[in-house]
Amino acid sequence: MAPLTKVPDVLAAVDLGSNSFHMVVARYSHGQITIVDRLRESVRLASGLDEQGRLSKDACDRALASLSRFGQRLHDMQAKSVRVVGTNTLRKARRKAGFLERAREALGHPIEIISGIEEARLIYAGVTHTMPSELGRRLVVDIGGGSTECIIGEAYEPRILESLYMGCVALSEEYFLDGRISERRFAKAVMACEVELEPIQVPFRGVGWDHAVGSSGSIRAISDAVREMNPNAQVISRADLEQLRERVVSAGNVRATGLSAIGEDRWPVFAGGLAILTGVFNALGVESMRVADGALREGLLYDMLGRYNDQDARERSVRAMMARFHVETSQAERVAASSADFLTQVAGAWHLEDPLAGSVLRWASWLHETGLDISHSGHHKHAAYLVENADLPGFPREEQKLLACLVGSHRRKVALEGAEELVPPWHLKALHLVVLLRLAVLLHRGRSRSPLPPLRLHAANRTLEVRFPRGWLKEHPLSHADLEQEVEFLRGVGFKLRFM
Repeated sequence: MAPLTKVPDVLAAVDLGSNSFHMVVARYSHGQITIVDRLRESVRLASGLDEQGRLSKDACDRALASLSRFGQRLHDMQAKSVRVVGTNTLRKARRKAGFLERAREALGHPIEIISGIEEARLIYAGVTHTMPSELGRRLVVDIGGGSTECIIGEAYEPRILESLYMGCVALSEEYFLDGRISERRFAKAVMACEVELEPIQVPFRGVGWDHAVGSSGSIRAISDAVREMNPNAQVISRADLEQLRERVVSAGNVRATGLSAIGEDRWPVFAGGLAILTGVFNALGVESMRVADGALREGLLYDMLGRYNDQDARERSVRAMMARFHVETSQAERVAASSADFLTQVAGAWHLEDPLAGSVLRWASWLHETGLDISHSGHHKHAAYLVENADLPGFPREEQKLLACLVGSHRRKVALEGAEELVPPWHLKALHLVVLLRLAVLLHRGRSRSPLPPLRLHAANRTLEVRFPRGWLKEHPLSHADLEQEVEFLRGVGFKLRFM
């Protein structure tokens, strides 16, 4: 299918990992993505997270300095389409709104916090799009600073996605904080990893795989060390992994191994990554593993490309949720069409020109009756809970929260609890989208197949005026009564609705 919108010439993806920040810049030409620049900086954000979930000033300063450099490069290379995602440490961090705003200013682009499952999906996309195609299933393992993702898939489609709370930074700080590595410490670290892997052991082995692939820094560093020890090694074998473990433990610390393949910035977290990969080999029965060039950031690039080419994973997720909860498609489409028309009329006045506004309003229109499959009473609350907490591939957390906010406020009392926590500017714009959705739902409450008459909307700040054709409201007394009640509902949140 031809692209719905012209793909920009330059795209970029930034991965704010728990150990390192990565950026890739690519050119799009003749249907292909070509990487033209890469940046990696060791930030070790996870080491700056205290027991209360707060980021230290030093960690924030390191992160902001790195993002300023990334932002300069993005500006110089004129990247027109940029996605920035935060992973495990930013998922766990509390009171992070101030940091995220400063980070956005330093980088010049907003930051999306993605779930562990979404991270796994993007990692799989990055691996599969940068490796030769092959028959059979792949096991993909990615060891990050704060989490480890394990995926089984076939071709470009993941079948099982898991994100585990074990990463090279966290594990290294727990078992090797002073840099000393003993047989006892390493065995305890591996056992901790195997305990974390236990819940996925049976399902993963049950599905099985034909090829095992590792991605990202820890596994790549292990592969480089293995090749330094054994220049003929093409993969990471179980025997090679054991030989590397023996060398590290015998040396007592990573620096003393004498392996030049392990860079100085990798020394503090190498033992943790090695313990995790050993645990993966043991728990899942892996005998050998290749190393992929692609990872999360490459997956972001291909996911961005899919959005331009009508292959948006978010769209598929919403459609799948509609089917799962038996949403009446015709009603959902009626509401979506009307809300889209309303948005077109007020977008300028309410500064809703961002494409995300139209997308979220459409998805909310499709999902607003999801909760009917659970209970009619308060079904908007059930729908909001489902939308906010379900695994929806393609959605960063903030978009999912915004979508849930709209769905939960589409009827009765306007419930905007939590809207103030949305990433700017959506903490302010959510109400405007809610008003448009509520109006569309209200006017289609009778579920009539007849289209609405042409309506004229005039908007200003927290005011909306709706003009109906002469005589229409008199002919539709129920709609008139609903609109009068709606005026009161919106007045409760400081919004003025007028209709005539």
